[in-house]
Amino acid sequence: MLLAQDSVFVRRMVDTLTSSYFWGRGYTNDGMGKAGRFIAGQFKDYGLQPMDGREYEQPFTFSANTFPGMMDLSINGTALVPGRDFIIGPASRGVKGEGTLVQKDSIHFIDLKNRVVVELKDKLTWSVEQGAADFTLVQVDKKALKGIPVTININEENKLVEGFKANNICGVVKGTVKPDSVVIFTAHYDHLGGMGNKTYFPGANDNASGVSLLLSLARYYALHPQRYSMAFICFSGEEAGLLGSKFFTENPLVPLQSIRFLINLDLLGTGEEGIMVVNATVYPKEYGILKQLNEQNHYLVKVASRGKAANSDHFFFTEKGVPAFFIYTMGGIRAYHDVFDISKTLPLNEYNHVFKLLVGFNAALMK
Repeated sequence: MLLAQDSVFVRRMVDTLTSSYFWGRGYTNDGMGKAGRFIAGQFKDYGLQPMDGREYEQPFTFSANTFPGMMDLSINGTALVPGRDFIIGPASRGVKGEGTLVQKDSIHFIDLKNRVVVELKDKLTWSVEQGAADFTLVQVDKKALKGIPVTININEENKLVEGFKANNICGVVKGTVKPDSVVIFTAHYDHLGGMGNKTYFPGANDNASGVSLLLSLARYYALHPQRYSMAFICFSGEEAGLLGSKFFTENPLVPLQSIRFLINLDLLGTGEEGIMVVNATVYPKEYGILKQLNEQNHYLVKVASRGKAANSDHFFFTEKGVPAFFIYTMGGIRAYHDVFDISKTLPLNEYNHVFKLLVGFNAALMK
């Protein structure tokens, strides 16, 4: 059994990255900063070299609307639980006050005095915004209310942070024969962070799972150097718009033309229905290698094909001519961008098979 193919290791990493200490790897409580420093420490412990020869961190900045403080909401006199019963629109301004809600349609209710819009939802899904609007959007789970919203009492703080400091974490294991040819694994380590001072979004599948698989691969290749250099990048700012990967492609720490292939890992925690390969139709030869390896070894029930898509950190590399796949698992839990994406319910059931498939794929690329 390969050393890094260790389910205990990957579960421990997912547990760690989703803990309250990292506070959703986001914009309050230094969550993203703590996570970046933790990953850099792992790279150092495994024996990876900094990609630029000096530091593991590649710093950049962007703006982010954050929610560091109060997050209280009552509708019709009933206190609602942040994350479970309601979320604040990520571009919302802070507001404190009481008001009457006027119904606009079947799902929208407006407090004109306090500039608050209440929207009823079947599923609460949060995200990140780089700016703040001049009103507040409150999305409420329909199941949390007994009647239509009539009155509102809200106390919610926001803070627009311009020049939020973030880092990509970049390490490399030098190749033994062709060190100037590079195979890169990437995964974003940032998530949504906290919404108020009591609620955070753990981000187990998205994307503690991908980071944990990347760390497993980094640990393995540090002990088993390959003919080509094996590089590892954990991006920040993905949830705010693929910002870390865009910055790296504009400020590359290795020549982009030296990259033999890039594999981006995101949403790797399930697999009952196999994996999806984004860019499979763009790179049919490499996709054929993946499929053949899977069929020969009976790893996964399916290695599905998808075309080009701007849905994760591979995208800006593809746009600059770097051959790349984005791989994610399919099936299983449906938690996504909500407080229910937790380690406890993330099965990680196809982790070993995906690990073996990727190691075999890399070996084939380097022949």
